Amino acid sequence: MNSDNAFAGLTFEQAVRKYADTVTGVCVMRLQNIADAEDCFQNTFSKLYIKSPRFKSEEHLKAWLIRVAINECADYMRKNRRETTAEHYRDESAPFNYDKSDMSWALSKTPPLYREVLYLFYCEDYKISEIARILGKKENTVKSLLKRGREIVKKIYGGDEVE
Repeated sequence: MNSDNAFAGLTFEQAVRKYADTVTGVCVMRLQNIADAEDCFQNTFSKLYIKSPRFKSEEHLKAWLIRVAINECADYMRKNRRETTAEHYRDESAPFNYDKSDMSWALSKTPPLYREVLYLFYCEDYKISEIARILGKKENTVKSLLKRGREIVKKIYGGDEVE
């Protein structure tokens, strides 16, 4: 692997620094447990380093990292499903602030199917078409998930729908 600017003009270390928060956010939103999220975070960046894929742009790199993080979390949950439920693993002390004015609090209360779409839309500022590409879903499916997710968040907050 060429370590100089191998990842869309970034070194591996620069890529980790730039996208650490994004990958962490995806893993934490998916797993609801910081220790499990850290494992998937490490696996995601290990795959980046080992596979050393070429990217057209930094946006392509970011989308690849999000997709790999989602897959790592899904694999983790599948492997650990027999032992206990995801709710059991939930670390109530971190990383969420359970103040109802915080979007992460509401996202932590939504089912994973909606949580991913809501997180990518509101926290990572992806457009519906980009979310569809990252998740491998049709745009209309993403729109439906976003609409239903907003309704769930509205019920959680007990107020106006999230715009």
